[in-house]
Amino acid sequence: MIEFDDVVAAAGRIGGNILRTPTIVSEALSRATGAHVTLKLDNLQAIGSFKERGAANKLALLTDDERRRGVIAVSAGNHAQGVARHASLLGIDAVIVMPRFTPAAKVTRTAQWGARVVLHGNDFTEAMAHADALCATEGRVFVHPYDDPAVMAGQGTLGLELLEDAGPLDCLVIPVGGGGLIAGCATVAAAMRPGLEVVGVQVESHASLSLHPADEIAATGGSTIAEGIAVMRVGRHPLEVIRARVDGMLVVPERAVEDAITLLAETAKLVAEGAGAAAVAALLTEPERFRGRRVAIPICGGNIDSRILANTLLRSLLRDGRLLRLLMEIPDRPGVLADIATRIGEIGGNIIEVSHQRLFAAPSVQAAELEVMVEARDPAHAEQIAAALRTTYTVRRV
Repeated sequence: MIEFDDVVAAAGRIGGNILRTPTIVSEALSRATGAHVTLKLDNLQAIGSFKERGAANKLALLTDDERRRGVIAVSAGNHAQGVARHASLLGIDAVIVMPRFTPAAKVTRTAQWGARVVLHGNDFTEAMAHADALCATEGRVFVHPYDDPAVMAGQGTLGLELLEDAGPLDCLVIPVGGGGLIAGCATVAAAMRPGLEVVGVQVESHASLSLHPADEIAATGGSTIAEGIAVMRVGRHPLEVIRARVDGMLVVPERAVEDAITLLAETAKLVAEGAGAAAVAALLTEPERFRGRRVAIPICGGNIDSRILANTLLRSLLRDGRLLRLLMEIPDRPGVLADIATRIGEIGGNIIEVSHQRLFAAPSVQAAELEVMVEARDPAHAEQIAAALRTTYTVRRV
């Protein structure tokens, strides 16, 4: 297993090329969750993720011969950018293999750091097989995203900085994908603050450690907004550390991750990707477990697609009643749309979208169906808007 000295050495090795990100107490999240919340903001790293810590340490440890041979990595996200950036800083030739359907923005960002991007395969497994073949033919050094002691030690520098900068704590809550981050942070916690509880977080579709400390189980797989921790099995090296140094594991539903992204954006004014918000989702899922406790959380990544972020915020608004979707049966005559808009405006509602259908959905040739999306201040205000419209029109909330 990696030890505390490995993490300390990694911190000295990568310090000049890694941002020491802020550790802050979040009053907004503390009020929202009932816990005393401290945040480690690694979404502010140059690549927007903690992943470059491990990549930087691994590349710094390469021999001169290995540097001449170049490196290769497989990733559709943050690890790709971390390897690309630090290979560029060290003058090492880097190849990143990505599945063919990786979003164009991620491909572009990785290439901008100077790596040669190879698109191959329909999924991560096929991309990995191609990377193995390139390793064999080109003699490159493979940089694993998590199942490597040097990478784990590098990720642990996040925990080292956090515990050096934070006040008294009762618990660390860490997202778990391949396990490199929690293994590094748990190693630091065991040395610096013995007795500090370390809890991991996985999403339902990739909860291979849901029975921890019992044996790992097969994850179900599937799509998730927390794609950065969508790993079917934890790495062999991290698992050894997790079994020895991690106290528990929580599983969060997809909706809680979406709500956590929204909460961070609206109250803490922070942009987090799904994996980066997973630990906050744990506080929302099990509030009684953390209420009144001093909890530290890494916001470990902020690379969320703009469209996904927008849709997530809108879905959260709809769920908590601040976005009101109304279906209305209205008479097909002049002035009706103006009357509806006036009523909504007088009550303080903000019309987001209107769809007016005469031909297909209306029950009568003299009627029309109107769908209106309205932004309200809160659920009570939304009901006030609906009630005002019901005095004249047939209204159904959907």
